[in-house]
Amino acid sequence: MPPSTELPTSLSDLLSPSALALLSASGSRLVRELSMDVVRAVVHDVLTGRNLRDSTEVLTRRKIAMVNLAIVEMFIRGYSLSPDFVTMLPNMAVESLQRSRSEKPERWLAQWVLGLTDKSVQNVLRDDVRALVEYRDVYIRTCQKAVEDTASERGSLAGQLQLSPEIRAEVNWLFALYLTNTVGASTLTLRGSDKSTIGKLFERLVLGSLLSILGFKFGGLDRAEELSGVFILSSRDKNERESDATLFYDLGQAVRFDIGFIGRGNPEIIKDKLSRFEREKRFEGRKWYVDTFVLADRIPERGDIQAQAARVPATLIQMRMGYWPQEVARQLSTSLGYDHVLVHMPQSEVGQYIRDELDKVPLEQFIGLADEAE
Repeated sequence: MPPSTELPTSLSDLLSPSALALLSASGSRLVRELSMDVVRAVVHDVLTGRNLRDSTEVLTRRKIAMVNLAIVEMFIRGYSLSPDFVTMLPNMAVESLQRSRSEKPERWLAQWVLGLTDKSVQNVLRDDVRALVEYRDVYIRTCQKAVEDTASERGSLAGQLQLSPEIRAEVNWLFALYLTNTVGASTLTLRGSDKSTIGKLFERLVLGSLLSILGFKFGGLDRAEELSGVFILSSRDKNERESDATLFYDLGQAVRFDIGFIGRGNPEIIKDKLSRFEREKRFEGRKWYVDTFVLADRIPERGDIQAQAARVPATLIQMRMGYWPQEVARQLSTSLGYDHVLVHMPQSEVGQYIRDELDKVPLEQFIGLADEAE
């Protein structure tokens, strides 16, 4: 058995810098890790009708795999410092969560050790730090009872995990249970977190690419007189919720875009998007007459969504169609008198056209990476 050594006060001290970086990765960091070629391929998939989640699932699985292996390493390193590490884990986690300024990686690790996620902290503990102690005591008793029952039925568990001759851990049922509970909670957290991070990242990338391919210029110009054929991303008015993109087509004419990578099981989200916006808005001191386009992975064929869109009025575009950018071009042609080669292009040629034009799109500009490179 390794000699007892003082454990660090923070669980995150047992993780490597690369593992910690994965826990705090922003959307732009994700792009740097993946390379623009991979990101461009995902954008192309979405622009030609594939669901974003299908295209990015491999990215999420890779991140989950790397973090979970880092958690295994954390358990081994902790045990190598003290054979009491596993039994001390719940107390270490509570102490960490009771510190008011824990950074996200440390907070997540502490929650996972207790089998918790951000959502379960809200729902089970109701964000009450004082409830942590009671929860910890119940958690310890529950795990101990599970270990006793399992050992009685199946016998003892013994083995060793080793990173090096000096860094190793003796495995028993309690070690295995705390480890698997931590891995399970981390998987749930990372799936939810990546869904949000990747979604927000690709909202900008897909809309920016779409509007660039349609011939419009990305930028936030200072004078309303210059806002002709220009689009901005993620704009917010004082009295409105955020729109994902706004196209200033010509003086007094604008189109706002709201995008959602929404499956058929979430029609209420589309309804929410349809309730967000007014018909007129002021920007740079000028009144604009605004059309609304809502882009979603699937639009329900039944229900009152179509009727609600007509009342707004708003245009609904279903992104599961392989030629949906062409439908956007045609709807813009109808509402603004806009003309583009896509409007009259045979559908069989749309996919290749989008691929060729996407190669020219400055994706880095849409997520701020172009500025970092200068």
